[in-house]
Amino acid sequence: MNSASPTPDRLILFDGVCAVCDASMKWIMQRDPDGRFCYAPLQGDTAAEILARHPELPAKLDSIVFVDRTHGDERVSWYSSAILEVTGHMGPPWSFARVAYLIPAFIRDFFYRGFAAIRYRVFGQIDSCRLPSESEAARMLP
Repeated sequence: MNSASPTPDRLILFDGVCAVCDASMKWIMQRDPDGRFCYAPLQGDTAAEILARHPELPAKLDSIVFVDRTHGDERVSWYSSAILEVTGHMGPPWSFARVAYLIPAFIRDFFYRGFAAIRYRVFGQIDSCRLPSESEAARMLP
């Protein structure tokens, strides 16, 4: 994506080699027939542009990132907050997961980072991405 290409209103950045992340993106896509979200791997050009614009993101990012431009400005969330934002935009029943915002972020993120630290050992990595369907491919960014 070059600077002439605007960031979509709702973009999910994910670890493109993580088996859990790949399965999660597939799960979200199956529940997003209206195409509310676009997707890009953390290892790609789109993510590099966004990460450069947001110094508040951790330097060594090992998390899903949700980029939200639905209110005009570009807001990013990561770790457990990114998951809660994604589910919030999915509508019922998934949006009810946002009740987890009642749990302080440092507690939610403790468990998120703990899982992230072991996900490759437990679930492995993928060697190649699955081929997206035509409708999915239109929502995948480099």
